[in-house]
Amino acid sequence: MSTLTISGLSATVAGKQILNGIDLTVSSGEVHAIMGPNGAGKSTLSAVLMGKPGYEVTGGSVDLDGTDVLSLPAWRRAAAGLHLVMQYPTEVPGVMLDDMLGEALTTRGRTTDGLRDALAAEAAKIGFEERFLHRPLNVDLSGGEKKRNETLQLAVLRPRFAILDELDSGLDIDALRDCSRRVEEMSNDAESPLGVIAITHYNRLLEELKPDHVHILVKGRIVESGGPELAEVLERDGYAAFAPEADLADDADEPAGPRAQPGSLDDLFSM
Repeated sequence: MSTLTISGLSATVAGKQILNGIDLTVSSGEVHAIMGPNGAGKSTLSAVLMGKPGYEVTGGSVDLDGTDVLSLPAWRRAAAGLHLVMQYPTEVPGVMLDDMLGEALTTRGRTTDGLRDALAAEAAKIGFEERFLHRPLNVDLSGGEKKRNETLQLAVLRPRFAILDELDSGLDIDALRDCSRRVEEMSNDAESPLGVIAITHYNRLLEELKPDHVHILVKGRIVESGGPELAEVLERDGYAAFAPEADLADDADEPAGPRAQPGSLDDLFSM
């Protein structure tokens, strides 16, 4: 069993303080939903956890089973067991999906024996066409196909913790059901249960991906935590029920960090 511990995490983007002391502990098999208005710091949190360039940590720590996550480059964070499912999956021309996953498994010291069969099996579970398995990563895929592809990569790589940055964004109801149910299955795996941080605006994702805990993020702080019923209260009453209206007024002003075109290589390598 593994534990991801975020303590007092603060960070700036483009000189503006966005995260203001995040405290969150996620254990294997737990699903934690992070909800909040636009600009509250949800995507900034995912970027800081994964080490995306352009974000400055100004305080706090992130610990994964005794490893100081913040001291590692992004690729080592991934190898250590953190995995980001992107809101806008990146297109990588010339790099085949199956080749990329083979290299990722090798870097983690795991075998690639049976990879082709594993890919086919996972693709069938989430309705991802098998012909996409041997094509350049995400190139010419629809938004829904890219999210299915992200879910397939998550299932094959089997990290300790997954950060879902708006998995439901751009998905129709069938794709949402297929992807969220597969993540839910992984969180309930008897041998290696996946820990999940699910960033979302909408309760519809949580109808399939059953959260153990729901956290409301406003202006870079978790202002309320509870069980699944908290998402239902939020759906009914909105964010004003958890923070004064003044605290919500400037949330749309959150800098997004170095802006990249959705799906471009800039999302990986922007400074």
